Amino acid sequence: MLDSTYEAPELDFVIDLAYRAGALLRAGLEREITVEHKGRIDFVTEVDRASEDLIVKALRARYPTHRIIAEEGGTSEAESHSTWLIDPLDGTTNYTHKFPFCTVSLGLLINDQLALGVVYDPFRDELFAAKKGQGARCNGRKIQVSPTPKLEQALISTGFAYDRATNPANNVAEFTRVVLRVQGIRRTGSAALDLCYVAAGRTDGHWELGLQPWDTAAGACILTEAGGQFTDWQGQPWTPWQKRMVATNGSLHQELLAVLNG
Repeated sequence: MLDSTYEAPELDFVIDLAYRAGALLRAGLEREITVEHKGRIDFVTEVDRASEDLIVKALRARYPTHRIIAEEGGTSEAESHSTWLIDPLDGTTNYTHKFPFCTVSLGLLINDQLALGVVYDPFRDELFAAKKGQGARCNGRKIQVSPTPKLEQALISTGFAYDRATNPANNVAEFTRVVLRVQGIRRTGSAALDLCYVAAGRTDGHWELGLQPWDTAAGACILTEAGGQFTDWQGQPWTPWQKRMVATNGSLHQELLAVLNG
């Protein structure tokens, strides 16, 4: 249980912040933008930085004692019971190709527990949100995970890390095993969006490796509040600091774990 001394902030403020950052993403997709390489196939754009700057400044002004960890370096290392994990543009590779599957992701940990999550898809105008103990919603409507009971009936999503060409732990072997056991596999290119789709019952599970805390914190909160199950690849309790995760509707969790570890 969360310590009641450290209650999650008001959800409306975080939702408004996600909408404002999402407007920057929409506007940027309609013009030429500056793209920089962080790695061979890892990018950052001026829109990533503008979105992060907007979010971090607003959080610092409202919650000056909170710790902030953001993907592009807008970090505040204050000692705090509250830690924000921010991805200002999840799906940058998609964005640089003008492939509109990208999100703004804002997650909050209180005493190292998931407390609040907001993920906004500005291109479909869908906002997923959850606060611990209050359920999960998409555009204000309650969502829950699917009832799909077996892997052979499931639509699953996954992703691949930026270093997949040089790192042998690249998810290719696991993908090959899983694709033969499921009804279908999808990849959006945004882990935050993938988790929200499991939460909404659009897909039945998601697995991935090579993740960062800001990729998953908000989506994990939303999925958990929608009734889903979230673990590492060994079925142990998951935290945002782990790089491998499995998220499902719960019913097929053990079956998916067995295939991944097979």
